[in-house]
Parts: sequence; C-alpha cells; structure tokens
Amino acid sequence: MSQHLSLIACHECDLLYKIDCSSRQGIAKCQRCGAVLVRHERHKLEQTLALTITGLMLFIVANAFPILSMRFEEQITETILFTGVKRLYDQGMWPLAILVFLTSIAFPFLRLMALLYVFLPIKFNRTPWKMAVIFRLVYSFRPWSMIEVFMLGILVSIVKLTAIAAIIPGLALWSFAVLIFVLAATATSLDPDLVWDRLDKQA
Repeated sequence: MSQHLSLIACHECDLLYKIDCSSRQGIAKCQRCGAVLVRHERHKLEQTLALTITGLMLFIVANAFPILSMRFEEQITETILFTGVKRLYDQGMWPLAILVFLTSIAFPFLRLMALLYVFLPIKFNRTPWKMAVIFRLVYSFRPWSMIEVFMLGILVSIVKLTAIAAIIPGLALWSFAVLIFVLAATATSLDPDLVWDRLDKQA
C-alpha cells in the first residue's frame, strides 16, 4: 500500500513532520516535545456520524416538545423553546430574542447539519460540494452554540418559579440535557484529518 504523506507542524514547538496519513489507526507524537500530532482510531468516522445523527434527533425533540409545564391552581401552561423567543420579541427585547434564537436554535442546528453534510458522503467514499468551506463553518459555529448556557438559565428559572407554581419538566428539557453531552462527545470524536485527507486524495 502506498503511503500518503502530509506535512504537519507541531502545535507546541512548530517542528515540521511528514506524516503517513494512509494509516487509520495509531498516534503520532512530536519527538521534540511529545505533543500529539495525529491521532487515528478505527471507526472514528462511524462514531462521529452516529453522534451527529443522535444529536439531530435530540435537537428535533428538544424543539418540538414542551420544555416546562407550569401548573398554577387549575391552569397548566406549556412552554416550548421558540415560544420563549417569540415572547422576548413581543416584549420589545428583540436583540435578546435574536441572541437566544441564534445560540440555542440556529447555530447548534447548523453545526449538526454541517457535520452530517461533510461526513455522510465521506462514509460512502464521496466528496461533498464545498466540503472545506462547510467544514470550516463547523468550527465557526462552535463558540456560538451555547446550549449549556441556555440549560443553566432554565435551571435557574425552575428554582425561582417553584415558589409560585408547580413546575413539571418536559421531554424537551431532558433532550436538551442529553444533547449537551452528545455535542461534547461529537466534538471529542471529530477527526479533522478525515476531511483534509479526503481533499488531498482528490487533488
């Protein structure tokens, strides 16, 4: 099997290496400082795809079902995520409404869709259109995907609202909680070399 060599600079000491990227298993470390240069593991692509699809399913559930139900006397009020965004907008707090919509709905969804767009064709040995551009967007969306901050805000609201009403956590709340861990696992399993190696082989 012919070697597929790529130039990689150590992110710690900038020493330049030629790494064989045709191997899909093993770890390459810098001989000078010991930093990890490349980490190839079997089934990395399948793991990333599985986590991405799981994240999309959880995201759909989290936005389709109620987050909280408030029971005050005999009246029950259910709240979904987009309802909260709409109420902020109706109350004149449109900058906050836009920020909540982007960080808790738009950017997490676009990030998951971009990962699916990139890695699903690679699984079938195909190169999607504008793959490098879309993959860079994944990293651009990552700092703006703040579901964990939104979840913290919900927990604070639950603590404050329990004094005036009975709070019933909805299915969406549990989906959001699991989605936080799935997104973290997706970021951990993500191997950028799968994308760049695919582009190198196509060139």
